[in-house]
Amino acid sequence: MTIKIILLIIFFAVMIGVGFYSRKHARSVAGFVLGGRSVGPWLTAFAYGTSYFSAVVFVGYAGQFGWKYGLASTWIGLGNAIIGSLLAWVVLGRRTRIMTQHLSSSTMPEFFGRRFDSKPLKITASLIIFVFLIPYTASIYNGLSRLFEMAFHIPYTVCVIVMAVFTAVYVILGGYMATAINDFIQGIIMLVGIVAVIGAVLSGQGGFTQAVIQLSQIPNDVTATAGQQGAFASFFGPDPLGLLGVVVLTSLGTWGLPQMVQKFYAIKNEKAIRTGTIISTVFAVVVSGGCYFLGGFGRLFDDPSVRSADGAVVYDAIVPFMLSKLPDILIGIVIILVLSASMSTLSSLVLTSSSTMTLDLLKGNVFKKMSEKKQIVTMQILIVFFIVISVVLALNPPTFIAQLMGISWGALAGAFLAPFLYGIYWKGVTKSAVWASFICGVGITVSNMFLKFIASPINAGAIAMVVGLVIVPIVSLVTPKMKKERLQEIFSCYQEETVLHKKLVVGSEKDNED
Repeated sequence: MTIKIILLIIFFAVMIGVGFYSRKHARSVAGFVLGGRSVGPWLTAFAYGTSYFSAVVFVGYAGQFGWKYGLASTWIGLGNAIIGSLLAWVVLGRRTRIMTQHLSSSTMPEFFGRRFDSKPLKITASLIIFVFLIPYTASIYNGLSRLFEMAFHIPYTVCVIVMAVFTAVYVILGGYMATAINDFIQGIIMLVGIVAVIGAVLSGQGGFTQAVIQLSQIPNDVTATAGQQGAFASFFGPDPLGLLGVVVLTSLGTWGLPQMVQKFYAIKNEKAIRTGTIISTVFAVVVSGGCYFLGGFGRLFDDPSVRSADGAVVYDAIVPFMLSKLPDILIGIVIILVLSASMSTLSSLVLTSSSTMTLDLLKGNVFKKMSEKKQIVTMQILIVFFIVISVVLALNPPTFIAQLMGISWGALAGAFLAPFLYGIYWKGVTKSAVWASFICGVGITVSNMFLKFIASPINAGAIAMVVGLVIVPIVSLVTPKMKKERLQEIFSCYQEETVLHKKLVVGSEKDNED
């Protein structure tokens, strides 16, 4: 217990120290929200990765999908690395950084407003973010409860409040730069922690080969495998289509999540983008791949403690039970790992929510004039507001809170992915197409929450994204275009006119060739 407490004290002390150190970077709106657009590749890459993977992934998703798909769930982690990190940086990174600076946009709603010359689009986008980031924020705390009860035997309420308070303090003090530096530190902890935990857990099962053999010999569950023998140790698992839906939502979905895309707004230069692409991809392979790989062995830990009174599997209990037999020092590392994953994602979400509310809803609408100082103070107040709401939701969760992360991802990515992606590449995107994407993304995920016409909310989110990618170009082709002069001005940021001075020579080119 002493080891665990010492590790926690050191962890929280470092977080607060970074907050004080970063105060000098948070004196302007650009500094508070984007770190002055001068954040290097390592900090940006780790900020992207740690915002991507929270306790929901490590405890909830790894346990749930590892149980359902076995070792094939590792494909989710690899999809996160290739599609959600590598391709996201290659396709979005450079063009996002250039156009958002050209349009002077600090948030995703501000981008939509200025890219499509539409204040209603900006306001609607900010409302979508406000509504769907709060339940996502609340779901982050869920992964902590069982781990803290296992390690410290202290109430879940205390864990949630302590984590929320420390996150609020360092984000309010240092803004984006504090979150970026802390994300880097937390990312290192996550990398070391996941490798150590996988090694320890597999060692307890007799090593990797023995663990795979045991997994292949699990009695056949007809309902889960459709009669397939050894399905949980197979290449694609018992349900390849269901697995594909998870890969699409958790990988492609990041392309439309405001808290992820806005990381590209802050990156420093071309070199930082290239370096950040590599770092972010490697980070995702280790952390996400490691989480789902570990979860793939979940069925080896089937125990009464991971089942409810009626015998149903409690997915959130699987990973904590796997870790419960580890040495104290490793359990301490796991606690810091999960805290790191949760606090980094939480800080990113509340900073995104507060900046969106301040810059896109309050400024110019509720308050016609807001000084630089007033904007920063408003964002700091809203950070507290969002954290308080998320704590209240986490302490008194509605019955469907376990599904809220999937619903939040589906609505946000379904609404924003297609118009943002097409919007930085194609001049032909229209305002009507953006509205259509907003309506489809939110409409499909929310209506499915009540009507259940798609069994899995994760598959509903994946379908919402695909529908957006199809509907935006179709609607754009049949609706009024923006003025050519305005489009030329918007896309001029990708072209720079260069004048070359050539030395004058005597005679014609033919004479000189001879």
